[in-house]
Amino acid sequence: MAKTIAQVLALQNRPIISVTTDATVRHALEIMASHHIGAVPVIDEGRLVGIFSERDYARQGELRGRSCDDTRVRQIMTSPVISISPETQIDACMQIMTDKRIRHLPVVQDEHVIGMISIGDVVREMIEEQKQLISQLEAYIHG
Repeated sequence: MAKTIAQVLALQNRPIISVTTDATVRHALEIMASHHIGAVPVIDEGRLVGIFSERDYARQGELRGRSCDDTRVRQIMTSPVISISPETQIDACMQIMTDKRIRHLPVVQDEHVIGMISIGDVVREMIEEQKQLISQLEAYIHG
């Protein structure tokens, strides 16, 4: 059976890195670079209001000639945000990411962001599930 996002998050044990709508794009990019992540949830007054990614910067900032020092995250973030619950299964998460062509999903519980899942996280988990299934089938065949 596929793992839930809550199970994946529990194994990661990562802090939630976020920015506010008033942060400059440069500040958000610096935070993302220092944590080696490609997106951050945008949170104001405890509420998820958007997501800011490298793709947002490339398409809405750089290509439009906006300075990362003078542009605020609110001006180029993606909103509304597609999010998932911790109960979402990993294969359903992959389907959402594929259908919506997105690489990062905030995980929301009781209106609070409790984590972020990237396409890399999902692919790694699905590969692990496939390896386990293959091992089980091999054991059954040889058993």
